[in-house]
Amino acid sequence: MTVDKGVELTLVVPDAPPAGSSATSGGSGGSKTLKDWGKLWLSEQRVVFVADSAAAGSNAPLQSLSVPLLHVLATSFQQPVFGANYFAFDVRPVPNGGLTSGTKVEVRFKDRGLQEFIGTLEKVRERAMYMKREEDDLEDSLPVYSGAPSTSHTPVPPPPGPDELPPGYDA
Repeated sequence: MTVDKGVELTLVVPDAPPAGSSATSGGSGGSKTLKDWGKLWLSEQRVVFVADSAAAGSNAPLQSLSVPLLHVLATSFQQPVFGANYFAFDVRPVPNGGLTSGTKVEVRFKDRGLQEFIGTLEKVRERAMYMKREEDDLEDSLPVYSGAPSTSHTPVPPPPGPDELPPGYDA
């Protein structure tokens, strides 16, 4: 599914935890909010947003966002009293991806409703989770190969052929 225009994406990234801390998120309690307009793609493996400013070659802080579907944690449809409806989801960061634990994403569409996108995302996400469970089950159910047994073995001579005389007989 592709939304070619009119997508507003807001990314809220909590401060990283202090160095050497065992905390997984939070840092000093602050967060960084990035917002931009652009295009959105939904594939069988990820949600991708590319900001319009990225195409123009600007140095905007939010140029693109790619989230694997298995890293979309909690989803919700929000209907604020004042303001446009939006779709929100929490993200589990990938290693070296630049996000921290507790990152939240909000998606708003300018010229269309959200229901088709939300329905498609939930179906594709559910399918990705099902495939991951199937893959994990398959790995768990296969027997472990331990290799050939290492017994010492003396070769047995082949039985006498049809032209050979039995032992003790001379021709």
